[in-house]
Amino acid sequence: MTRVLGVDFGATYAKLVVLDVDGGQRHVVASDTVPTGARDDPEQVTARIAGLGRALLDAHGDATAVGVGLPGLFDETGGIVLFPNLPAAWVGHRIGEQLGAALGAPAHLINDARAFTLAESRMGAAAGASTVLCVTLGTGVGGGVVIDGKLRFGRLGRAGEIGHQVVEADGPPCGCGNRGCVESFATSAELCRRAGQDSPEGVFAAAASGDAQAATAVAGLVSRLAQGIGNLVTVLWPELIVVGGGVANAGEQLLGPLRAAVAAAAPLVDPASYRIVAAVLGSSAGAIGAALWAGEHTSDHVTG
Repeated sequence: MTRVLGVDFGATYAKLVVLDVDGGQRHVVASDTVPTGARDDPEQVTARIAGLGRALLDAHGDATAVGVGLPGLFDETGGIVLFPNLPAAWVGHRIGEQLGAALGAPAHLINDARAFTLAESRMGAAAGASTVLCVTLGTGVGGGVVIDGKLRFGRLGRAGEIGHQVVEADGPPCGCGNRGCVESFATSAELCRRAGQDSPEGVFAAAASGDAQAATAVAGLVSRLAQGIGNLVTVLWPELIVVGGGVANAGEQLLGPLRAAVAAAAPLVDPASYRIVAAVLGSSAGAIGAALWAGEHTSDHVTG
């Protein structure tokens, strides 16, 4: 049996899980959450997360490795933050080295959306499926691709950026530096702005009650997201598309129209050959995926 610790590093909270892996059996032993305070000094924030991790391991046994899910880009070899969706002070921070030293185990970094994908494909809605697309809808639009049971990373570990497909030439600016990406249309903030509401929950509630502005905003998000998913469905013919994140909490109010829109956007693919489903692991998915990555971290996964 292998015990690993997973950390999902968010701008507001960090979620931690202790995961036991015994062959094909995986079990979450414990979990906890700590406020991140991402605007604080990075070393202080990392020490705060390490303190909770140490407490969990003291209670449940030492880990052989630590996985850290980060929002953004990083240097896996050096465990260094490169381009985070966090304050600028985090650039260059050696989070892997600091966490590894504090917890007495090697730390391995993974993008938070790829961690979500790994968790849902191993232990969640897509467990047992061979080819899977996963999409997270929230502050950004993240994702990942599983092909023949293996999470696709690409040479630098950055494959799977579903949200950064261009779906409208010369469209709105995107944080990646391009224009017209799926993410520039489908974030929670953009949805709320277009609907004139304060939260995604408010947007979907207003749309359900007949508010025309909110309904138009939801339809616009669905249309652009379906273009991006439809592109990948046509290329990869996945068995499952798993949708998670805060915006996806709308459930069938989002997924129902999305299924119809993806079918229209991918006319060469029989809609009966794939399913679009909700993620099932909730807020723990990122930390579970980070823990799985730590346990499965080998060179063939990096290049797969």
